[in-house]
Amino acid sequence: MTGSRNFLSVCGALGVALVASVGGALADGYEVAAPAAVDEGRKFTYSFNIGATSDYVFRGVSQTDNDPAIQGGVDIAWGILYAGVWASLVDFADAPPADAEVDWYGGIKPTWNSPFGTINLDFGVIYYSYPGANPDSVPLPDLNYLEFKAGYSWSALHPSLVTGTTVFYSPDYVFETGPVWTIETFAAWTLPKVHIFTPVINGVVGWQKGDSDEGYFVNVNGNDDEYYYWNAGLNVAVDNISFDFRYWDTNIGGDAFGPICAADFLCDERFVFSAKVVVP
Repeated sequence: MTGSRNFLSVCGALGVALVASVGGALADGYEVAAPAAVDEGRKFTYSFNIGATSDYVFRGVSQTDNDPAIQGGVDIAWGILYAGVWASLVDFADAPPADAEVDWYGGIKPTWNSPFGTINLDFGVIYYSYPGANPDSVPLPDLNYLEFKAGYSWSALHPSLVTGTTVFYSPDYVFETGPVWTIETFAAWTLPKVHIFTPVINGVVGWQKGDSDEGYFVNVNGNDDEYYYWNAGLNVAVDNISFDFRYWDTNIGGDAFGPICAADFLCDERFVFSAKVVVP
């Protein structure tokens, strides 16, 4: 476990819970899950997305010091193969001086026609980078890191209800805090269309576990190496535009301090509004 005061100071200033899952922009835990498209063979597709949010929250923790952010990305796919890049403004109080997060990802999305219905699988890898966050003049633990994921989604219970779970694993998490596991379970219910709008009620429950001996902790004492987070909200789509209204919270208490959440005001309950456009 890294115990130096300098490292703790950096962690406290950052207040980072930096992870993401792929989906839409990256799965911030509230992207609308949709049934898999009809298999069209090895067809090449692409899309661009741009959006804005009142607070870039990931896994329950603000990445922008509770301020708004502009976000956007590009996605390509060929058959079951996919790849993309996504970026967002971030604000870690200039320690380190990162102003943007750029995520690179790719993987495969096969389907399995099981006895319980069609199950959509997703196996991928994500690389999170923060340009300018590790200047040579200020030696710091590396903010960039790699994460693997494996997940599934299906709609066996009802055609309008999609559920699923994704497991993430990083061999060396943000700030070089060692191996970290994350598990997210979601549900999304598509409501009947209202005029031109398609409303979806959805939510996520997540759990993350690290090792305090490697420097992963979420409290002042440095001995709490796991936490839970959750969200619930309404996503309303019209054509290629979507609006999201979401409630976030975690079980991290008022003694938050460390590489995951620097202070309780960064990981306490909050409401977030987001809007996104996808082309084509």
